[in-house]
Amino acid sequence: MTSQIQKGQLAATRRMARHYAMQALYQWRMAGSSINAIEAEFRVDNDMSNVDLEYFHEILHGVPEHLSELEAAFEPFLVERSLVELDPVTQALLRMATYELKFRIDVPYKVVINEAVSLAKKFGAEDSHKFINGVLDKTAEILRAIEVKAERGH
Repeated sequence: MTSQIQKGQLAATRRMARHYAMQALYQWRMAGSSINAIEAEFRVDNDMSNVDLEYFHEILHGVPEHLSELEAAFEPFLVERSLVELDPVTQALLRMATYELKFRIDVPYKVVINEAVSLAKKFGAEDSHKFINGVLDKTAEILRAIEVKAERGH
């Protein structure tokens, strides 16, 4: 029983970490401020008591650190769009979720995709969640090939 409660709390604090990381990555893209300055601002300006701060920090610093390889992983699946044509929210979500797919194999790929889709529904343009879902599904087939095949029974 306790482990279920702990898993639920972890999921909730990670969800909030993703929520703030997406906003912080958006700000980084739009304002060009340093990641450290943005992180400090978020920690001061927001109630971070229910946030997995380590996860927030990891995503926020990991995405810019691995930006070119993350974009290279999902860019082939943008279908008739270029990276620069994507709105900043979509860019942030694709970068963040691809980071998790590539570097956080402890998080099931379906969770990564579902969390990105959920954030897209909340912050993204109309129907952007469908686009994000499609791109991440194809990205997961490459980055998490074994897990995806096992899940789909192949």
